[in-house]
This record gives sequence, structure tokens and C-alpha cells, in this order.
Amino acid sequence: MKLEGKRAVITGAAKGMGSAITKKIASEGADVFLVGRDTAALEEVANEVRALGRKAGVCHCDVVDEASVNEMGAQARKFFDNQIDILVNIAGVTGPIETPVQNIKPDDFSYVIEANIRGTYLPIKNIVPTMIERKAGKIVNIGGTSGLRGYKYRAAYSSSKWGVRGLTRTVALEVGEYGINCNVVCPGIVHTPRMEKLCREKARVRGWTYEQVYAEYVQDMALKRVTYPEDIANAVLFFACDDSRNITGQELAVDGGWDV
Repeated sequence: MKLEGKRAVITGAAKGMGSAITKKIASEGADVFLVGRDTAALEEVANEVRALGRKAGVCHCDVVDEASVNEMGAQARKFFDNQIDILVNIAGVTGPIETPVQNIKPDDFSYVIEANIRGTYLPIKNIVPTMIERKAGKIVNIGGTSGLRGYKYRAAYSSSKWGVRGLTRTVALEVGEYGINCNVVCPGIVHTPRMEKLCREKARVRGWTYEQVYAEYVQDMALKRVTYPEDIANAVLFFACDDSRNITGQELAVDGGWDV
């Protein structure tokens, strides 16, 4: 197993990609601490992890609230006896869909920036000192290919994912001397309920069918197929294990060739 004896904190661990990533990490031998706002959904995933013979803890946390993140960090350190080897930041929001920049409300723009950048920064801020003490650690952030290129009518979301890349690269420079890697996985369109919501909203605004919007996405991809949560989970595993021990500050696009 690639993560035998490791202990991982995972934000946004319950739904869509989060569930797949959490179960992949656990299946490779790691104990996990699941973080999010929907504790019922977290418990469902935690029970699946426990069925694999791994230890799983659950913590309600709002990743944009410093006090909530501080409490989460304290609980995680207690649960893991101060050993945290992996931090995966998945929690995030979609924001306005199919909306020209001039029509985005300032509060909606700020909400996306805060959720996706601050919500990545605060868990890093809290967990990094524990990794520094141990002179080892893996931080894996979830960005997006909209942070590698422009994304028409998604100004808030695209801006936030560019920000996650900048945060990842800077943190990598700061923590590298302590043996800590920090990288970002950049999914494209992933077959989850969030993708369905995106397609339906685009279809509504354009007057298209859901199937037409879905087909447009597929045609934009070199491989002509949509990414699945398991594809993202495999990429996160790569950055979380020793296979990537000499890779840091890097982006890995998993998007079927959308950004090519």
C-alpha cells in the first residue's frame, strides 16, 4: 500500500470528488480525518472507510472561518496523536454560472474568492506547523483547469482557481526546506452532481438542452470523454505518496485534454 501508516486530513471529504479521494487514500492504507459542513454525509463516507479497516474521524468545519479551522486542527491533532502526514484541500464552491463579468454581483464574486482561496489557505496555515515539526508532509490542493486558462462567463471561479495555483507555488517555496511537498491537482469537468448543475444552468441560460451542453464539453476535450472522480482520486494519490517525493509547486491537469 502506498500510504501505509499515514494519516490524512481531508476537507470537503464527503461529496463528489471528495468521497472518491477519501476512499482512495484510505484504500491505500491511510487513516483519515474528514472535514466539512455536512456531518451526516461525512459519516457515511467515514463508515465506508472503517469498513476498509482504516480509522476515520469526522469534524464539522467551515473552512473560511478561522476559529472553526483552529478547532478542526486541534481535533485532528488529538485524533492522530500529533501525526499529520497529508492535507488534501477539496472544499470549494462553484459560484455564478454562465454570467458575464459585468453581471456578477460583487458579493457573489467575493464569496467565491473567499471560499476557494481562503478556504484553502486556512487549513494550510493551521496544519503546516505540525508538518514542520515532523520535517515531512504532503499538501495537495484541488484547483481547476479554469485556473490554467481563461473561462468565459466564470470570472469569479476562474480567478479563484488561479489564486489557488499561486498559493500552492508560494507555500511550496516556503515549506520545501522542511521536507514538505505542496502541489495542486487541476480537474476539468468531472462527472459529479456539480457538473450536472453546471450543465443544466448553462442550458437554461442559453435555451439549449442539457445534452447539447454536455456534448459541447466533450467536444472540447482531446480524449472526447469526461473525467470521473476516480481519475482525480488517482492524481491526488500520486501527489500524496512517495511516488512524487521530488515534485513540488506543480500543477497536474486531469481534464481529458480540455486545456491542451
